[in-house]
Amino acid sequence: MEVEGLSSFLAHKHYVETCVICENLKPKGIHLYTSFICTECENDLIQTDTNDPKYKYFLKQLRKITNPEIFS
Repeated sequence: MEVEGLSSFLAHKHYVETCVICENLKPKGIHLYTSFICTECENDLIQTDTNDPKYKYFLKQLRKITNPEIFS
């Protein structure tokens, strides 16, 4: 019975994560390595022209993402 209650609780709980680009808490997005990019920033990034000053901001924020090391 406890497992059913826990899974029901988790199903209704909305998790939010901090977007690496806008730095706001958002419920939906993608994970890139160990970082989270919200859906709004992902769409904005895709649609932004490389000549737009906003694109440089995106690059600056994306540099925070590092490739996690794999230890064997």
